[in-house]
Amino acid sequence: MAPEPDGAPRAEGADRPTVFDLERAILGEVPVFTAHDLDEGGIPIADVRRLWRALGLPLNEESVTFTGADTTTMGALLDAVDRGGIPMDAAVNLTRAIGQTMARLADWEISVLVPLIEAVDTGPDPAGGRLGAATQLVEELSDVFERVMVNAWRRHLAAAASRMEGVDELDEDADTWQITVGFADLVSFTALSNELDEGRIGDLVELFESRCHDVVQGHHGRIIKSLGDSVLFVNDDPLRAYETAEGIIKVIGRDARMPDVHVGMATGHVVTRMGDVFGPPVNLASRLTNIARRNRIILDQATADLLPAREFESRRLPARPVRGFGLLEPVTVRRT
Repeated sequence: MAPEPDGAPRAEGADRPTVFDLERAILGEVPVFTAHDLDEGGIPIADVRRLWRALGLPLNEESVTFTGADTTTMGALLDAVDRGGIPMDAAVNLTRAIGQTMARLADWEISVLVPLIEAVDTGPDPAGGRLGAATQLVEELSDVFERVMVNAWRRHLAAAASRMEGVDELDEDADTWQITVGFADLVSFTALSNELDEGRIGDLVELFESRCHDVVQGHHGRIIKSLGDSVLFVNDDPLRAYETAEGIIKVIGRDARMPDVHVGMATGHVVTRMGDVFGPPVNLASRLTNIARRNRIILDQATADLLPAREFESRRLPARPVRGFGLLEPVTVRRT
């Protein structure tokens, strides 16, 4: 096994924090093993490659890359596979899901923390510079946010398990069920983004995503993914899904500081994979969004039929070609 380094290389007399200090503060330890060290220690290098790449991390098999925690974690996962608790392919898929989620979370965290770091760096005592401020922030906050992350994961896992238990229309494939899908999309975002500076675009996207998130959660739905100028959300209840669309238009389309928004919705059976949803309703909701007028909601007939007839009146719009669906008559509804 590779010996553990006893410190980062520094210029003589230097006392300013280095990238090495920041990495050590984040990881809690320093890398000490190569992929070949792990192979010699009983973790096959082929499995190291699969799991590390599934996490989305670069791998140079000759360089010192892995910490003790990396080794322990991979070893424990492979032990579970060996015991028959989970197939290797499933372990790799779950590892990939975690890697993709953590990569996005890390980017998000950095975008939030950088302004705080810069504020410290330009403050009355900037002796440590950015690296010093970043290292100090990590040391102060890493434990509490690690607890938040693990607890949030447990809560969402429990909620996901409860949703699976409560679904009435599960098919033979346990990953397939009927659900209402909605797309909310900012109008003319590409043209608008060409007129704004990067900071303003970032603020606009963050405001759009955060407001949509609050509305979706308030109606017991889920945001499946955000694509900058659009969000994909789902709800088991078509009425709540429609109320979600109304809420998004209220907080986005009726705010003079924000672009207008249009929403498309469709209901049907979807397949879930890696936290995403796939199937005709997803594609149809996306197509309907392109048809919807500014600050309006367009539905498919299946969704309109599931809304309470005593509360809504529906009206079919003229048939039009919809890519992948042929001629389609979109539906608009209003409350009675």
